[in-house]
Amino acid sequence: MKWIIVGVALAIAAPRAVQAEALLLIEADTGKVLQAENATMPWYPASLSKLMTAYVTLKAVKEGRISLDTLLTVSPVAASQSPSKMGFKPGTQVTVDNALKMMLVKSANDMAVVLAEGVGGSIDGFTAQMNETAQHLGMTQTSYVNPNGLPADGQITSARDMAILARAIIRDLPEYEYFVHIPSIRFGRRVTQNFNKLIGRYPGADGFKTGFICASGYNLIGSATRNGRRLIAVVMGASSGLMRAVRAAQLLDRGFAGNSLSWLQPSLGNVENLVPINASPPDLHEQMCGPHRKRPASDEDEDTIANNAGASGTGESGVTFFAAGLQPPMTKPAELLAGPAAPSEPIPVYTGPTRTGAALIAAIAADTATQTSRPHGKQSHHAAKKPGAVTEAKDTGRDTGKDAAKNTGARPVRHTNAKSDVSSKSTDQAAAKPAKPKTAAKPGAKPAPKNTNG
Repeated sequence: MKWIIVGVALAIAAPRAVQAEALLLIEADTGKVLQAENATMPWYPASLSKLMTAYVTLKAVKEGRISLDTLLTVSPVAASQSPSKMGFKPGTQVTVDNALKMMLVKSANDMAVVLAEGVGGSIDGFTAQMNETAQHLGMTQTSYVNPNGLPADGQITSARDMAILARAIIRDLPEYEYFVHIPSIRFGRRVTQNFNKLIGRYPGADGFKTGFICASGYNLIGSATRNGRRLIAVVMGASSGLMRAVRAAQLLDRGFAGNSLSWLQPSLGNVENLVPINASPPDLHEQMCGPHRKRPASDEDEDTIANNAGASGTGESGVTFFAAGLQPPMTKPAELLAGPAAPSEPIPVYTGPTRTGAALIAAIAADTATQTSRPHGKQSHHAAKKPGAVTEAKDTGRDTGKDAAKNTGARPVRHTNAKSDVSSKSTDQAAAKPAKPKTAAKPGAKPAPKNTNG
């Protein structure tokens, strides 16, 4: 037993091989760090940026500057964003409430711009608010250039800062937190599942957001609550959509199981006290979207890594499980997350003003009828495949925004506190060729490849 304990201590103390992945696990209430690997390495946030867009928007709602019923208009700039998006025509109106749901579940880039222009007056005005908020929250490694996470010079964060933001949403906006719990949405006859595979599969999972661009790899902020204790896991740079969820589940498993040998490990302190790493973000474009991939990478990636995600495929070892509490998990995360999600009723979303009662029922029927009668009803659903739209292509030496995402995530348990809205009229139109958003290069920042997120 003496030699076993010594071996475990050496394994914990030994430096791990360098890998293009950042992992962080913290307690939501206290901010205590339970595990951290590359947690302060600068990283491209991709669609995790939309959590800050939601935070700034919902703070404006809470302070009475706007309401969830406020109508916003889709501008030509918003309509021109790269997929993933709703594909509404310029001039279409949508409430703040519905825009938030579409942005957070479908990861709609056009809805992020609609919210930015509605709250901040312009993309630049809103991103200034995002950056001011980040500094106020102590997110010292984060800078924003746009509200949706599409690649731009200076759009950078870290796992540390993303955990700080998730804690802020829980702490500051408890009455609106249901927006990050929504399992799926229905627009007319189209249902979009949340990309977060933890929701509806991992016991107690209750948030937050996924993201992907070629440069960042697959990112995920996940949270779960058990016996009144809530943990937040951040994974950045995972190899696939499933693997980011597997990594997060592994972190959460360890956190909930406790660590009977924690005395062998040094205290990691509080998340705000993690020391930033002075480096450029890793660029994973070749790994994620290089010519070796059999098919385009995107945030909807239906990868097959579950077949290889056992003890040998997930980087786990007998020593790791021993150190985590002398007992392996009852069900391997890969097996748990590869299974079907718990049934749920999609939350309806729609264009136009807020509706209730008979008007709501009529809107459902009208929207469904419109989409059913349209010959090209799946036009925007397959926008990434249309000429001029953003799709993944072979690496030509110039990034052209070609790893567009469609949304087909998990189908989780319905949250009863999520608002139930429905659509009045479908505007299932693919937008024009994406326009490059205005960006302001940040001093010392490494340009990110121009590709799309989800």
